[in-house]
Amino acid sequence: MQTVAAWLNSVDSVAGALLVPVAVWILISALDDLFILTVWLLRRPHVKPPPPNQVERPIAIFVPCWHEAPVIGKMLEHNMSAIRYRNYHWFVGAYPNDPETQRAVEAVTARHPNVHLALAPHDGPTSKADCLNWVYQRMQLFEKETGSRFEVVLQHDAEDLVHPRSLEWINYYTRFFAMIQTPVFALPTPVHQFTHGIYCDDFAYSHQVELPVRYILGGFVPSAGVGTAYRRDALEALAQTESNCVFAPQCLTEDYENGYRLHRLGVKQLFIPALFDMDELPLATREFFPQSFYSAYRQRTRWVTGIVFQAWQRHGWGKGKDRYWFWRDRKGVVGNPLGLLANALFLYGCATEAVHLMTGIPFGGQVFGPLLGVAATVGIAQGAARMYCSARLYGWRFAAFGVLRMAPANLLNSLATIEAGRRFLRAKLRNEPLVWVKTEHAYPSIGALQQHKRPLVEILVGAGYLTEEQLQAAASTLPAAKTLEDHLVATGTLSAEDLCEALSLHHHMPAAQLDPAMVRQAVARALPAQIVAEHHVLPVAIEEGVLHVATTAVPTDAVQEEIRRLTSLNPEFVLVPADNFRMLCEHLLEANRRLEMGQERGKAAAAGT
Repeated sequence: MQTVAAWLNSVDSVAGALLVPVAVWILISALDDLFILTVWLLRRPHVKPPPPNQVERPIAIFVPCWHEAPVIGKMLEHNMSAIRYRNYHWFVGAYPNDPETQRAVEAVTARHPNVHLALAPHDGPTSKADCLNWVYQRMQLFEKETGSRFEVVLQHDAEDLVHPRSLEWINYYTRFFAMIQTPVFALPTPVHQFTHGIYCDDFAYSHQVELPVRYILGGFVPSAGVGTAYRRDALEALAQTESNCVFAPQCLTEDYENGYRLHRLGVKQLFIPALFDMDELPLATREFFPQSFYSAYRQRTRWVTGIVFQAWQRHGWGKGKDRYWFWRDRKGVVGNPLGLLANALFLYGCATEAVHLMTGIPFGGQVFGPLLGVAATVGIAQGAARMYCSARLYGWRFAAFGVLRMAPANLLNSLATIEAGRRFLRAKLRNEPLVWVKTEHAYPSIGALQQHKRPLVEILVGAGYLTEEQLQAAASTLPAAKTLEDHLVATGTLSAEDLCEALSLHHHMPAAQLDPAMVRQAVARALPAQIVAEHHVLPVAIEEGVLHVATTAVPTDAVQEEIRRLTSLNPEFVLVPADNFRMLCEHLLEANRRLEMGQERGKAAAAGT
């Protein structure tokens, strides 16, 4: 027993020596965080909605891409069906050695004249900023060719869901502010996806608490890289200061860099706080972040490299208020690794207290009591604020699991910090450039996109299928058992073909009138007859491993999943008018009837012989 006590005391003395610097750091960092929380509780920023019927100034949307072929087409198609603004163009950056992304963008440009491919003159990947600079050059070439001029540039990524009204707000407030940042939130995922849940918690807190307080206190507003709008004169000021480089090509976090560069030039910046009364969706950009630990580790390594090490190298500690905000942005370099040590000391303290209570062995475990108390008090306050912010977006059940996500988040941030330091030091010693660290992107399913779309009736009026007066007249006579769309067709106000085209625009799905003669019995049998009848879907063609399925309505996620389980082919859906679908089915029935009659005649002839 004495040997065990001596061993425990020796370990305890080492832990006690480590405790002092950790405790000091926890106290300093905790007071800093509590200051931000206090300001947030006392002062909430408020931004008034823009007045109606504003003149729509031309807006250019920049999207830099590197190996984004799986998502960029869906992103462009969906957002064009959702955005409630007309005067805008997309400029999508790509590299010559990324032909898949080029083809995906060109497929969209063939259908939409406001989408333009911006091809860099050299292979990638370079840095995201370098890609954006070539996108800027492509925009200027477009302006020269057309005699137009974009008043605002908006930056997004290939996985973004753009809020339907964000361009309307940006159009109005860029009259008064030269840079605007809108909130960015992660799309919801199941509770068990811990890595993505970390992003949900982090962005819910930082874009509801951190950035609003930063704006209130007059700190520079760092761009988030998406949902950032620049007035044209601000970008031209950046170009003049650094040899026509609007975005700093040597920086891995050009978004953060631009926020500080513009602040230093005296440009007025605005952070629009999260507004939760925007058609039941907060005015924010939504996206999926990395869902695997390794992908998140790569992305956060890039963030730490750019925000901490490169910004430190380029700007030092700044002047005046900037010093405080640089401190907050960089304290994770020390705090993240120390957080792991603090967690270990916390567990050690709990264990030694337990051993002391069970065995009565006297050793210095009691010295951990004050640390446990401070850590618990600060942790409860900070954790409660994070849970509240997450709950506003994802509900209390998801928020409650945030406590379990804290330890994996600390591990992720610590490993990323260590790797960022290693990468930055190696690049400096070898005089090598730091290149774009690619992370995997995903895009939401049809069901998840539904709440982000413009209403179908808005598309019907906006695209000229019917007038506002016709819509109001149909709504006033709508029977209780019918949808407005069916009623419009039944009354002859809207043709079935026009409704099909509008649905195609609404859901960015192809629409067509199919010739019944093209449908083959063997193809139609690719799905069971029960599925065809129940869900109004009909296989019509097979090409290169793709099963083309005709349907009169957009299939739900559940229907799509059921069809995928029934075939080894990749199903792709095409919308057809109801009359056309009925003709396809009748043609198949008639062909099947003739086949059965032929078989019966053959049997009869065989029996007669």
